[in-house]
Amino acid sequence: MGVENFVNSSVSGKRSAKRARVLLAAKLDTPYGELDARLRDLSSKGALVECNHKALTVGTEVTFKRGSTIVPARVAWAGGGRVGLEFNYLIDDQEVLVQLKRATSGPAEPYRRPALTGELSDKDRKLAQAWGVTVGLNINSRNI
Repeated sequence: MGVENFVNSSVSGKRSAKRARVLLAAKLDTPYGELDARLRDLSSKGALVECNHKALTVGTEVTFKRGSTIVPARVAWAGGGRVGLEFNYLIDDQEVLVQLKRATSGPAEPYRRPALTGELSDKDRKLAQAWGVTVGLNINSRNI
């Protein structure tokens, strides 16, 4: 899973920075050693990570690592296998975007069923186009 979207949570009154919801691997350097974590949310001010380590409590100093982004942080809240991190300094928006860009693998290729290796027959193409009309899709020869 890659980037879902940017969310501006100033409506809730808790955060003013735009956050990007993601699902990426990350690491946390803690007083208890390096821990694997899943990055769920990232902004220039902090991150939400999933990490099952009960000793990570509010105020614990950690270092967040994701690719070339290495940022000292403190645990702002912890619970339910998740930890909210507040970075010691703001990271540049470009650095946030670099992490998000890694989540995508480039331009999407048209989907083709794995077993479908050749071209469709005229009959199958017409059937696909007729089906597309019934579900509101414009299927043309470039799609199939």
